[in-house]
Amino acid sequence: MKNHPFVSEAHEGKPWFEWIVAALVVVSGVLAVLGYTMAATVLISVTAIVTGLVRLIMRERSPWKVRSVAFDSFIGICLGVGLLATYFSVYGIPL
Repeated sequence: MKNHPFVSEAHEGKPWFEWIVAALVVVSGVLAVLGYTMAATVLISVTAIVTGLVRLIMRERSPWKVRSVAFDSFIGICLGVGLLATYFSVYGIPL
């Protein structure tokens, strides 16, 4: 029997949630290409923050697992907040 690569291992996240996140990243990319950079940035930032909060709140039952709860939550939330802060600072929009 061949080794079949899975989207997610049994002890990791859930493929359906990972595919939703992937779809949101694609939508964000399309928005950016179409010139809607603010919408694209907000979408990818909110996605990152939500994945971080889902991991923090649901802990081991979370459908989003990459590493540890602390790592996943920190990276997701900080990435989302950092992207928003960077975008708005570049365009001079006060937070």
